[in-house]
This record gives sequence, C-alpha cells and structure tokens, in this order.
Amino acid sequence: MKISYNWLKQFIQLDWESDKTAELLTDLGLEVEGEETFESVKGGLKGIVVGHVLECEQHPNADRLKLTKVDVGASEPLQIVCGAPNVAAGQKVPVATIGTTLYDEKGTPWEIKKGKIRGEASFGMICAEDELGLGESHDGIMVLDESLTPGTPCAEIFQVTTDTVFEIGLTPNRADAMSHHGVARDLKAGLLQKDINLELITPSVSSFHVDNRTLRMDVDVKNKELCPRYCGVTISGLKVEESPDWIKNRLKAIGIAPKNNVVDITNYVLHELGQPLHAFDAAKISGNKILVQTLEKGSKFTTLDGLERELHEEDLIICDAEKPLCIAGVFGGENSGVTESTTSIFLESAYFNPVSVRKTAKRHGLNTDASFRFERGIDINNTKYALLRAALLIKEIAGGTISSDAEDFYPKKFEDFQVFLTFEKVNSLIGQNISTDTIKSILSSLEIKINNVTETGIGLTIPSYRVDVQREVDVIEEILRVYGYNNIEFTTKLNASIASTSKFEDYKLQNIVGNQLAALGFYEILANSLTSPKYMELSEDNKSEFNVTMLNPLSNDLSVMRQSMLFSGLEALSFNINRRSANLKFFEFGKTYHNYESGRIENKHLSLLITGDQHEESWRIKNGKSDFFYLKGIINGVLERLGLPTPKSEPVSSDVFSEGLNYKLKKKKLVSFGIVNQRILKHFDIKQEVLYADFEWDTIIKLVKQQKISFTEIAKYPEVKRDLALLLDKDIKFEEVYNIAQNSEKKLLKDINLFDVYEGDKLPEGKKSYAVSFTLQDENKTLTDKQIDKVMKKLQGSFEHQLGASLR
Repeated sequence: MKISYNWLKQFIQLDWESDKTAELLTDLGLEVEGEETFESVKGGLKGIVVGHVLECEQHPNADRLKLTKVDVGASEPLQIVCGAPNVAAGQKVPVATIGTTLYDEKGTPWEIKKGKIRGEASFGMICAEDELGLGESHDGIMVLDESLTPGTPCAEIFQVTTDTVFEIGLTPNRADAMSHHGVARDLKAGLLQKDINLELITPSVSSFHVDNRTLRMDVDVKNKELCPRYCGVTISGLKVEESPDWIKNRLKAIGIAPKNNVVDITNYVLHELGQPLHAFDAAKISGNKILVQTLEKGSKFTTLDGLERELHEEDLIICDAEKPLCIAGVFGGENSGVTESTTSIFLESAYFNPVSVRKTAKRHGLNTDASFRFERGIDINNTKYALLRAALLIKEIAGGTISSDAEDFYPKKFEDFQVFLTFEKVNSLIGQNISTDTIKSILSSLEIKINNVTETGIGLTIPSYRVDVQREVDVIEEILRVYGYNNIEFTTKLNASIASTSKFEDYKLQNIVGNQLAALGFYEILANSLTSPKYMELSEDNKSEFNVTMLNPLSNDLSVMRQSMLFSGLEALSFNINRRSANLKFFEFGKTYHNYESGRIENKHLSLLITGDQHEESWRIKNGKSDFFYLKGIINGVLERLGLPTPKSEPVSSDVFSEGLNYKLKKKKLVSFGIVNQRILKHFDIKQEVLYADFEWDTIIKLVKQQKISFTEIAKYPEVKRDLALLLDKDIKFEEVYNIAQNSEKKLLKDINLFDVYEGDKLPEGKKSYAVSFTLQDENKTLTDKQIDKVMKKLQGSFEHQLGASLR
C-alpha cells in the first residue's frame, strides 16, 4: 500500500524528515518497505530557467533553424540554436541549461550538452511543453509571461509538487490502516509516546446541506445480511471534466491514473478515509430506484472492463428497476458509469459483508481497491461521513447542487466490542511491568474508550474501525506495538526446553535420504501440488473421478490436486532441458491427493527423476548415460540406508513405464521405478530417455519403525569366493539364480554377486552367460576344500535341475 507523506501531513501537521516518520511507522507495525520520490513533473524542472530572447536570426547554414541569443540571468547571454517556428525576439521562454536532464515520452533520461548544430555552437535548449513534461504539445516552444525575470527557476513558476511516498507492507488484519487517515491516527499515537502531542485533523462536513430535492432515488435493500448499511445522495447540474492538479498529483503519487473529477474524487476519498464509494450516472438509473439484492444464478452482467460475466446466486448486486448496475463492493457496470456527458449522479457509500465480497471477488477473478478493503472489513460508522465528504468535494470541484437527502439505511446498528483488560495479563504477556497511567494513555491515543478502572483491570469499548481487536490479547498487542517492542528490556536468562523425539520421525528420515541423494548429485525440487486435469488422460493409473478439484481455481491448468508426482516433475525437467541443461537428477518429497467414495486421501511420496549422462563432462571420468541399472543402484542404496532388508521385485504393471520393476516388502509396495513411456515424454516435449522412481514414503516410514537392529560378532575365520559361469536361457533373470542359491545353501553362503553378463554370436541361439561369484564362510572354523567343493556342486546341481543351466 502506498502512502503519500504530503497527504499524511494534511491530517497531522508534522515537520519531521520522512526517514524518521518511516522508522516510527515501522515500529508501530506499519512496516515501511521502501520510499520513493514523486515529482508532478519528472525531473522537477531542475536546471530549467526563464530566458529572455534578445536576438533571433536565421541560421546561416539551415533554412529551418534560428540562431538566438538568450538572457538567462547570467553575466553573458547564451547562444542557442532553435528549430521552433514560433521563436522570436522579445519572448520569455523556458531554457534548459547545460547539464540539465530531460526525459522523453517513455521516461528515458537524456542530458543537455554543449554542441554544434550545422556549424554553430549551441549552449542550451529552448523547450516545448512536452519536452518539460508540462503538456503534450510540440507545435512550438512555450512562451511565458512577459513579466517574468530572466534566470527565475521554472519550478517556482509551475509549482512542481515533490512528495515522498511510503510503500507499507500492510498485514491483512490492519483494515483500519488502509487509508491516509488511518495511518495518521496510528502515527499520532506513536508520537504521543515520544511526548509529541499533535492534533489529528479530520475534514469537516458541517457545511453539507440539501440544495433541493429534485432528484430523489428510492433505495430498497432487500438483503440486509449482505448489506447492513447503505447510504446515497444525488448531485445534479455538475460538469465532468479534468480534475484540478492537486487531486491529480495526490492520486499519481500513490500510483492511480486520474480519469475525471467525479471518479477521481471517489478514489481520493477511498484513499483518504478508507471508505469505497461508487458514482452512478443518474440518467442511466431506470425508475429512479436502487435495489440491493441477489439475482438468479446465470444472470448476465457486463462490467466496466467490457467482459460479460455470469452471476452467482450469492453475488450481491446493485440494480435499478430494470437491470443490474454494479457488483456490490467489487466492480461497476459498463452502462452505468460516469462519462463526459454525465450531468447528474447518484453517489453510493455502503458497508458490504466482508465474506460475501471476498467470495464474489474470487469467483469472478476481480481484485479492486474497493474489494481489497471491503473483504478485510471497513468502519461501518464511517460510511455516511465519507459520503458527505465526497459530496462536498464534488460540489466544490465539479459544481452542481445536492438534490436529495442523504439516504441512510442502517436498520440494526453494530455494537462496539466490550473487553475487560487485566493488568496482570498485560504484564505477563509483555514480560515487563507497564504503569497503569501509560496503559491508559496508549489506549486513549488509539481512541479505545475507557469505561471503568479497577485495581485489577480496565473495562474498554473498542471503536468500530478496529475490526481485528476483539479479545484481551488483541488489546495487549495494541499496547505493546505503541509502547514499542524496542522498549522491552532483554533478560540475561535464556529458557529452553529439549524436545524428546524418536529417531524415526519423518523429517529425520527425510533429511537422511535427502542428504544421501544430494551427495549423489541430485537437486531437490518443490513442485506445485496444483496441476492440470489434462494430465489425468496420460496414464490409466490416474482417474478423473478421483480428482480433488479446486472450487476457485487460479486457472484451468491449476484446477486439480495432483494424483501423481510424475507430471509436475516432468514439467521441471522440460523447463531445464529447454534451457540447455540436459543432465539432470531431481528428487522431491511431496503428496498426492485422491477423492475416493470413502473420503479424501493424502499420500506422501519420494520421487526421483534422472535423465542424460551420469556425470558432467570431464577429462578424468569416463562418462556414461544414466540407465535403468544406475537408477536401481541408487534405489537400493536408499533402502539400505534406511535399514530395510532386500525387497522382492516384480515386473511393473503401470503404463507410466515402458519397462520397470516394483519393489515389495512384506507384500507392501515400496517403490515403482523404470523408464518413462515415450508417449508421456512427448506430451512434455522431452526427446531424451527419463528414469523415474516413485517411493511410497508413508509405507516406508511404517516399515522402518518396525525394523529391529540386529548385531553379529565379526567373523574370526576367512571367507572364500568361488565363481560359476552359467549358460542360461535368455528369459531367466538373475533374481531366480539368487533365490535358488539362497534356498540351496543357507548356512555357509554369505553373498551372491553377478559380475558379468555376456550375450553374443559365440553362444547358442536364445542363450546368455551369467558370471556369478559366491562368498562362503563358516563362523566357527576355516573351510576346507572338500566342504567348498561340496557346496559348489550342490549349487551347480540346483541350477542345472531348476533352470536347465550348464557350465561354460
């Protein structure tokens, strides 16, 4: 939110430097995130002075140029080459002297330098109004009043406004500070704590009176819950035109483009007092009726931006006798706004239900200055005052007469909150004793009414504009921020508690695995849980009927919660590949979401994505493509690090993979992994192979907690390693060899390792060769050759009998 310092000083006459004010505002909880300087004329006309044209002759080398001598108040006149057709001797003109910075129409700066034009020296520039930012005309130079003295700075003549604008990071609860008056109110309270007592000046509306009653509007509020208060007045005989400079400069300073005097005044009062207003062209209101109501679902309405919108049955609409005029508190209609031909208006000031406005604004994707304030809660008791303030300004600037009574529909008055504040609670929460007098002074400066004071506490009435102060702790927070967090003393004692947590906590295991993957060259990603429903069509694993759908999606591409971790990961891969980064390793901890008949389910997953080479190019390392077995090794390492035993594998059935495996333990799936189907990659414009693993993290956590750590004594006797080269059918997997070996010799066999696979023309057709090593060890004695040979013959026999294997 932007706050003009000049505007702020309209309410509180403060002569501090802006930096000190910004510091105090930040201490009060209105954090000033930045300051910028506003100038009504860019550059502030610095270096622009009044010049008197003494001579004006034809340029000797150019037909369209003039050679002038100009008195700018210096000891000697300046020679300036000028191309304007209207320059003449005797004129008073604006002159940009050497070193002056001017700005083009795009705001790009350029400097006036000494130069030669067609052979003649030029020591400045006589300016047109568009070159100074004072207008749009470029037909010729500006001609100033003849009475002006040469050398007078033009900034004094044109009254250039300079202002400091604070960018305040307003928290959502501070609806009371969404205006210059609200910020000034806080500033006054803060200054009082520094023994600076300044008056808060509020614009008077005592001069408001009804001129005639020739244009009356019948107001009928049909939905009192959504509109507890509605005020309005008519003004006729006004003239819509450009606003005066002081209003335009105030609005420009806070980033609002002026439109016309009526609309500008409604915006001015909005940012002055925090009350949104809306002006309707009275001639466009059918039947001289204003109806505040909801309409049937599907009703059509065209808003100011020219878009036809379909209304919801809960949208509150301002209507006339025939048609809708405005979405209440959000956006005006295309055919009821103020234009240059408007001569009479109906001015609206209302309090709309914050929840209703917030839902309507989100439903239609609209975020306006009005909705921003209504949905946070404005001061219901400020509604009529703001209306009278705006009506007086319109009458003063646009002319016209007040042509009706100020209607005020307010059937059920809002009661102010009552809070009892205990001194013990104040000192307990703040951690420091604050005197009763100081507490009373702070509360009074915040316009919180003190009803009664006892030995234990104070009975308070909270003003209606503080919609966020409803409890005792809220009042204590108000006391503390005005008293000053910086004034709370530090203690020399630090109290801390040590949390006793299990080593199997999710975040601890997550850190272990995350560190392991990072050490292997992986980067952690955090993808959006919202995704496109189109992705559900890419795999049969995802069903559209299981989608968790957003009620108010930001866009169609972010309208459902993800059912799979894959697609958001592929988006990240595609983004990086398109930026010439082809070797990628990503991991992500995240959740998937399903909406089953039994209820909504969230499951946590760990996903891995690998593509490209295993390593970046290097002269020291022989590189290779990341393949299925590289991914499998990483997965095995993760499971081993978590202390899980060797899982069983089975072919994957998901159409996400062109080939892959499932790992299971105790009949529960741990991870699915493999090569991503080309059909899916094509959708993301990925032309290289992608490896993907999806860990069922919730299942893994449960199994890790069930695992018991066992310890064995270090063997005293040596182990023996023997190899077999087995000739097998091509469709036999190593897993079958592994399981047969384990079942054949359970006592002495300690490890089995496949160290070579050969397939070639030297082998019979349909055959392959596995070179397998077997590690044998007896924990009680040294093995003899006879024992070793017996075990190896037993293994060989099992392979021959069960797999039809033979030795090479």
